[in-house]
Amino acid sequence: MADFVVGLTGGIASGKSEVSRRFEALGIVVADADIAAREAVAPGSKGLAEVTAAFGTEVLDSSGALDRAAMRRRVFADVTARRRLEAIIHPRVRATLQAVCVAATSPYAIVAIPLLTEGGGRDSYPWLQRILVVDTSTAMQHERLLQRDGIDSALATEMIAAQATREQRLAIADDVIINDGDLSALDVRIAALDARYRRLAH
Repeated sequence: MADFVVGLTGGIASGKSEVSRRFEALGIVVADADIAAREAVAPGSKGLAEVTAAFGTEVLDSSGALDRAAMRRRVFADVTARRRLEAIIHPRVRATLQAVCVAATSPYAIVAIPLLTEGGGRDSYPWLQRILVVDTSTAMQHERLLQRDGIDSALATEMIAAQATREQRLAIADDVIINDGDLSALDVRIAALDARYRRLAH
């Protein structure tokens, strides 16, 4: 069991996946909130049954799975609906992530939670020993979103604005990785953090 758990977060298109992959390459177990969220509403799950009861069958696709695009449209501009969905999914996600960390055999574990700041930070995840924020400029996020998702500038701006601000994320950080595009610098920073976390876990 990994007793030392680091929460990994950052804004959209900040490079969290790159950072996760590098920790995994160093032999560290990474529990991914996005994967846990998909499992929470998998076909046949109690989570999906609850979502359907709350929002109706129009949020399902033709195969009976959750239509993520339809669900996103439903909750994007409706705070009440979004909170209702989160109340169904978030407790399941937290339980799954904690179970992965309990089972981890690496010296410490990483929990990748994109919306950690928005989801209550340490109050929602009191079992995190440290929080690592991947930080990049809003301009860089914007540029990456255009390249990665093939969307227009207005939608990219809207997606960034829908999340917590850089300042809010940095306010909960114990450690920060600046990911401004230099991947060799990223490797050096992660190696240093890995060494520190191994010491702290020990």
